[in-house]
Amino acid sequence: MELYLQRTYHATGTNGLLKLADHLLCYTIELPWKDNRKGLSCIPEGRYPLETRWSPRFNHHLIVEKVPGRTLILIHPANDALNELKGCIAPVSRLTGKGKGTGSRNAFQLVKGLVYRTIRAGERVWINIY
Repeated sequence: MELYLQRTYHATGTNGLLKLADHLLCYTIELPWKDNRKGLSCIPEGRYPLETRWSPRFNHHLIVEKVPGRTLILIHPANDALNELKGCIAPVSRLTGKGKGTGSRNAFQLVKGLVYRTIRAGERVWINIY
């Protein structure tokens, strides 16, 4: 399965549209682009495999693998990129500003459910960021 994340970059955050084919799944928020600096920047554009992951902090969530120069890039709920993200991607139901949104838990559950079902069925999942 191929997911597509179309970004719009701003000085205070990155907003996106997350799609499956031509179907909009949700919006996304990320940190602004700052040359892929760890903890300060969104990740570079590219095609990355997604995997399932569990941690005590986020429970079941997703991890973006094989990001150049970066590790632990997660997909998890957040509504304010600058205050809640360290380079990760947060699905949101509605964008409310640059790097800000609402309804992140609902949007995340939608994306997580789709990716978990696909991986459990034995299919790889990729995210294409552009």
